[in-house]
This record gives sequence, C-alpha cells and structure tokens, in this order.
Amino acid sequence: AVYHAEVRKQCINAEYGSSGINAEYGQHYYITNNLSRAMSWFGKKKEATPSTADAIQKLQETESMLQKKSDFLETKIMQEMKTAKAAGMKNKRVALNALKKKKRYEEQLNKIDGTLCTIEFQREALENANTNTEVLKNMGFAAKALEGAHKQIGDIDKVHDLMDDISEQQELANEISEAISSPMGFGMEMDEDDLLAELEGMEQEDMDRQLLDIPDDAVPNLPSVPNAMPANAEEEDEDMAALAAWAT
Repeated sequence: AVYHAEVRKQCINAEYGSSGINAEYGQHYYITNNLSRAMSWFGKKKEATPSTADAIQKLQETESMLQKKSDFLETKIMQEMKTAKAAGMKNKRVALNALKKKKRYEEQLNKIDGTLCTIEFQREALENANTNTEVLKNMGFAAKALEGAHKQIGDIDKVHDLMDDISEQQELANEISEAISSPMGFGMEMDEDDLLAELEGMEQEDMDRQLLDIPDDAVPNLPSVPNAMPANAEEEDEDMAALAAWAT
C-alpha cells in the first residue's frame, strides 16, 4: 500500500507539480478518475440471457418490418418501370433517371431478400431449439414421475416375491375349485364300463322279451324258397368242373 501511494504521488508530481493548487487539483483528479473507473468496472450489470420466445418475437417483428419495406420497393420498381416506358426515347433523361432508380431499388430489394432468408433461418433454428427445450423438459418431468413410481414400488426382489405369492394363491384357488366341482361318491368308486355293460344287458332283455311276445298271426307270409338250383347255376358248376379237369 505504501509503495502504491508513493508511485501515485510521483505520478501526480510529475504531471501537476509538487506543490500549489495544481498539485492539489492533480491529486483530486487522480483519485476521482480512478475511483470512477473502478466503479465502472465493478458496477456493470451482467445482461440477462434472452429467452427463445423473446428472440423469436423480435425476429418476427423484424421480418414483418422488412417485408413491408420489400413490398414498398417492389411498388417503387413498378412505378419507375412505367415512368421509363412512358418517357421512352422521347425524353431520355427522364427514362434514364427512372431506370437508375429502378436499379437502386432492385439492389436494396435483393439485400432485403437475403436478410429475410437469414432471419428466417435463425428463427426456425430458435423455434426448433424451443421445441427441443420443451420436449426435454417434459421428458425430464416424466422421468422423475417414473422414478417416483419405482420408489413407491420398492425393491425388485419384493416384486418377485409378490408375484410368487400371487402364483401360489392362484394355484391354491384352482385346486379348491376342482375339489368343489368334482362329484362326491361317498367312498364308492364305480366303473363306467361296467355300468354301460349293465345298460346294454337291460336293453337286450327288453328286446328278447318283445320278440317272445309276438303272436303267430303277426308274422307275415313270406314267399317259399325253391329247393332246385337254377339252370344258370348248374351250367356254372359244369364249367368249373371242366376247368378243374383240364388243369389237372
């Protein structure tokens, strides 16, 4: 501190003198100047980063302003073209001035078109960034919700244990249902084949009884069967005998 004070004093004496009003003025000026400089260094506020929504709005306003100017220039170009055509070769000075203005307006229009393309590209990039920000925010919100749900569920081993308990209870319920729905024979097990055989025997007895109870007059007169063999059968027997003799 002593060193800096001595250096400051030497600087003041060299510039304003070592005594008198000039020295006092120089010392006051030196202190005030450096104090204001230090205040400017530490007193600057850091500018806040604009949001994407604000930036998009500013760009849209700029696009609207430039589009209006572009429309104005197109109108002026059409007017100068009409003026040049109307003057023609009869009034070359007016026609040439109109064409010169038209060229200047076209140059300005080309520049505005390029600026609009750049602004549009920047605005689309901001809109995409804004969309990505919202998507990431929502994904982070969903991830936290999922994490909270998993914390409520607890350890995965508890989940496996719970599923095992549910499976055991389901098997027990199936066994109980089968036990309730099975027929009760009170200790007597019967073979269905034996029962079917008994049923067939009962039906056969009924059929035999019905046949024995048929009266004689109920039997229809059937045609008599001839004892003699037909002629065709005799001829076939003779043919077979001849064939057998020839084979031997």
